[in-house]
Amino acid sequence: MTVTSVNPHDPADIIGEWPAADDRAVDAVLGQARRAADAWRTVPASGRGTALHDAAAALQQRADEVVDLTVREVGKPLSEARAEVSRGIAILRYYAQMVLLPDGETLPAADPDALLMVRRHPLGVVALVTPWNFPVAIPLWKAAPSLACGNATVLKPASAAAGVALLLHEIIAPFLPDHAFQVVLGGADTARPLLEASTVAAVSFTGSVAVGRDVTRRVAGRGARVQAEMGGQNPSVVLADADLDHAATAIAYASMGYAGQKCTATSRVIVERPAYAAFCERLTAAVEALQVVDPTDAKTLVGPVIDERARSAALDAIGGAGGRLLTGGVALDHPGFYLAPTLVELDSPSGILAGEEVFAPVAAVLRADSSQEAILIANAVRFGLVTSIFTRDLERALRLTNQVQAGMIRVNAPTSGVDFHAPFGGSKESSFGPREQGLAARDFYTETRTVMLAPS
Repeated sequence: MTVTSVNPHDPADIIGEWPAADDRAVDAVLGQARRAADAWRTVPASGRGTALHDAAAALQQRADEVVDLTVREVGKPLSEARAEVSRGIAILRYYAQMVLLPDGETLPAADPDALLMVRRHPLGVVALVTPWNFPVAIPLWKAAPSLACGNATVLKPASAAAGVALLLHEIIAPFLPDHAFQVVLGGADTARPLLEASTVAAVSFTGSVAVGRDVTRRVAGRGARVQAEMGGQNPSVVLADADLDHAATAIAYASMGYAGQKCTATSRVIVERPAYAAFCERLTAAVEALQVVDPTDAKTLVGPVIDERARSAALDAIGGAGGRLLTGGVALDHPGFYLAPTLVELDSPSGILAGEEVFAPVAAVLRADSSQEAILIANAVRFGLVTSIFTRDLERALRLTNQVQAGMIRVNAPTSGVDFHAPFGGSKESSFGPREQGLAARDFYTETRTVMLAPS
């Protein structure tokens, strides 16, 4: 079986073709990882930090190369690709410093002369299953803390981002013990033995809800650790007192930027009725002003969707949504997988655009008679990743944040965009397991051991 990656802007451009890892190849990789884990865990924390610091410097030195491949392989607009690679460098540097934090604590013992302490230890071998849409940031915000904590780490990227994953491995692996960081390519048949191997102590997954459920079932079923970041159907709530121009600009990009291919993209825009007409006019104009074609152009903010199947699914969702088309709704006449940024006005919060993740430059617009109704609509889905609220009233903003059912809440800011040093994750069906990123990552990639030393 072969893994093939193509340029979504120009499907005739083949990024690469590689053999998919079969069960035997995965078993060999895991055997190497087990041996590497034994070596890597004995490296002092300062040594692990130095390795990650040097890897960050190497990534910075080759940043232009990684940016260019990111644009070419996944169609990410140039400005976003540059920001993502910069973020990847910062992530490596952050976890290079994290290794020097206290690795445990002491507690009062029953015997006042005894020492009771809790220390963190690496898990051993960790597997990562990552999507294509953030081919640098997501693998690194998983791999960097895993490596920093002393684990051998095996990455299985989405096939559509195989080229970037292999380039990251080429840049980072030389600073680590042999086989401490490995990449395996393939689809479900490659992921399955990673998930089910008894030697894999933990699995971190980002992707769809359907696959995430299967991952959690397989990994948790054998008693291993698992975290799964899955879908989002993220609302932006615009209250009548909001700065409508600011909100329109922020939401236009949050919903359509990178063709809406972010789990944090705005999928629903819920507007308080007194501001509805004026805001819809502003939002439509802001969406129509976004440049769509050619991610290599620095002015492009949208770009193509990843493949024809994704574009067809989005067009089907638009066609079956009902409501009134405010703008877009058509495929663009270009060899790449382009879809015009689309806004659909809905009369009620029902149907696929109001309840499911489309993962394309498509958003539904809904009215609410009050801020309370807006929050009810915002919460009335099975996802709970991120919600934005736009208002000038700080008191009301604080009150409403207590009512929102989401892992992340942003006031007067777009749903898209997260701080890599803050915990990341959602509620309901958006996430399973502990949070990612920041210091929260240590809780997933280490285990604690309680040690008591009594006087003889």
